Amino acid sequence: MKISKSVSAIYDRLEAQPLNPIWISLVPRKSALERAHIIENSSPTTLAGMTFAVKDNIDVAGMSTTAGCPTYAYTPASSATVVKRLEEAGAILIGKTNMDQFATGLVGTRSPFGACSSVFDERFISGGSSSGSAIAVAKGHVTFALGTDTAGSGRVPAAFNNLIGLKPTRGLLSTAGVVPACRTLDCVSIFATTCRDAHRVWSAAKGLDAADPFSREPRTSEDAAPWLNAPFRFGVPRSEQLEFFGDEEARALYAEAVRKLEQVGGERVQIDFSVFRGAAELLYEGPWVAERLAAIQSFMQNHSDEMNPVVRGIIAGGRSFTAVDAFQAEYRLLELRRSAVREWTAMDVLVLPTTGTIYTHEQVAANPVKMNTNLGYYTNFVNLMDLTAVAAPAGFRSNGLPFGISLIGLAFSDEGLLSLAHRYLGAQTPLLERTPGCMDLAVVGAHLSGQPLNCKLTQRGARLKKTCRTAPGYRLYALAGTKPPKPGLVRDDQFQGPGIEVEVWTIPEDKFGSFAAEVPAPLGLGNLSLDSGELVIGFSCESYALASATEITQFGGWRAYLASSKM
Repeated sequence: MKISKSVSAIYDRLEAQPLNPIWISLVPRKSALERAHIIENSSPTTLAGMTFAVKDNIDVAGMSTTAGCPTYAYTPASSATVVKRLEEAGAILIGKTNMDQFATGLVGTRSPFGACSSVFDERFISGGSSSGSAIAVAKGHVTFALGTDTAGSGRVPAAFNNLIGLKPTRGLLSTAGVVPACRTLDCVSIFATTCRDAHRVWSAAKGLDAADPFSREPRTSEDAAPWLNAPFRFGVPRSEQLEFFGDEEARALYAEAVRKLEQVGGERVQIDFSVFRGAAELLYEGPWVAERLAAIQSFMQNHSDEMNPVVRGIIAGGRSFTAVDAFQAEYRLLELRRSAVREWTAMDVLVLPTTGTIYTHEQVAANPVKMNTNLGYYTNFVNLMDLTAVAAPAGFRSNGLPFGISLIGLAFSDEGLLSLAHRYLGAQTPLLERTPGCMDLAVVGAHLSGQPLNCKLTQRGARLKKTCRTAPGYRLYALAGTKPPKPGLVRDDQFQGPGIEVEVWTIPEDKFGSFAAEVPAPLGLGNLSLDSGELVIGFSCESYALASATEITQFGGWRAYLASSKM
C-alpha cells in the first residue's frame, strides 16, 4: 500500500470515532497527506512512511501542548528535537495523545480528556502516564509512539497493552521541547509492537543535542554488551522480595518468563533487590517531588484549582522539602548506587515484572495514590539509579489481560537490552549485526578457556562467543622457550588443511588496547579468517620464530596437542 493511502486510512478510522480519550489533537489530514506524498517521491529514509504519535507534553510546532491540562496549554513555534529527528528520518506524525496530567501517575486516569483503558478489557486501566501513546500503538492507529518516562510511564502502559516499551538511557534522547516532570530524571520513551521497530526509532532519535543540558552520549565501550552473544547472567530478586499484590497468575507468568530466559542462554542469579527498592522509595517520598513543583511552580500558584486533584496533591507535597532534605536524599542515593555495584558484579541484566498486577478503574478511583504506588514497585528506581530498561510482553492471564517483564541494564545498554528482548520473544534473526561496544577476538593457545592466560580476557570483561575453526590455509606450531607454552599460528595460502581450532571471544573495545600491549613477540594480532568466512582479529606469529618451532598442525589445535603430549 502506498504511504498516502495508508495515512488516509488512518484518518478515516480516527474520524469515525471520538477523539478522546486516546487523542488530544490530530495533525490536519491535508498536512499529513502532503507529507506522505513528499516521502513517497523522495529517496528512501530509515523511517520512511512509519506513522507516529507523541505524548502531549512533547512539543510539535504549531500544535497546542497541554501536558494533560487545558489551562496550561501553549503553542510552540518549534518542535522538540526528537520530533524533528524522526520527521527528518521520514516518519509521519499523526497527532498528540492523552496522558496523566503533568506526567504524574502510572495509571492513565488523571486527565480531563478522559481515562484510557487497556485494549484488552475496558474495565482495566491502560497504565500511565503515557496512556494515549501506548493505546494508539496497541490499537494499530500508528506504527510507534513517543511517551516520557520518569518513574515507569514508558513501561507500565506497555505491560498493560502487550507492547515493547523502551526507556532509553537518560540523556540519550533529547528532552529539549519536552514539558518536564522531574527534569533530572525524565526520558523520552518509545512504544512499538516489535523490538526491531523500537530500535529503528531509537537509532533515528538519539544523539547529542546542544539545546539540552542533560543530553549525553556514551564514551567508548560504555554501551558494551559482551554478554549478548554469549551465556548471560540475569538477576532476579529473592522470593521474599517479590511482590504481586495477590495476583498469583502474575507470579506464575514471571516464573515462566524466567524459565524462558534460561532456555535462550541465561543463567539465573539471585540478587538483593532491597538496594533498588531503597532508591525507588526516594522518588515520591523524597525531595524529587519538589522537582515536579519546580517544573510548574508559577502555573500552580495561579491555577491550582484547575488541576487534577490527585496530581495537585502530589505536586503540592514538594513544598514540604528543604534544600537540606535534597542534599541528604542525594547522599542516600549515592550510597544506594554504591551498594548496587555489588549486585551488578553478579549479573549482566536485571529481570523484573514490569508491574506486580493490574487494576480496574474502580480500584484506582477508590485508592488512587496507593494503587499508583504499587504499580511503581518495580519501576521507580530505574532513572534514579541511571539505568535503562525494555518492557516486553510475557504472556496472558486466564482473563485475557497481558503480563510483562522488564529487562534492566546499566546506562547505555539500550541496544543490548533490545537485542536480548528480541531473542526472548522468539525472533529467528538477530536484531544487531555486531555486538555494541565490542569486537571479536580469536585465540588459539594460552588464552583459551582453562589455559594460563585466559584471565587476561576475563579480567577485561570478555565473554566466550563460540568455539570454531580457522579457514583452511593455516598451520600451527609449538614455539620454543615460551612461558607459559604458546603456539604460533601462521597463514599458508598454498596449504589446504582442516583449519585450526580457535575460540572467539567478545571483548569491550576500550579493553582491547591494553590486551594487545601485553602480547609478546614473536606473536602479534592481525586479521584471521574463520571457516564461516568471517574475518576477525586473531593471533599470528612472525616467521623467524618457526626455525626453532615444531609444527603441530596435524593435531588440529592447541588443546589436542597438549593432550597428546601428556600421554
